[in-house]
Amino acid sequence: MIEEADFKCLRCGHEFKAPYEKGKIEERFCPKCRSNSVRHIKKKL
Repeated sequence: MIEEADFKCLRCGHEFKAPYEKGKIEERFCPKCRSNSVRHIKKKL
């Protein structure tokens, strides 16, 4: 199931939303600085 998730660039700090499918490994790039140091921000319950 594909859903929108929050991501954060570790290089420039830019936060953005992108499609995310749990369990699927996909290389992502920051839309601001084009770095590939992007991490998924997990939702807090």
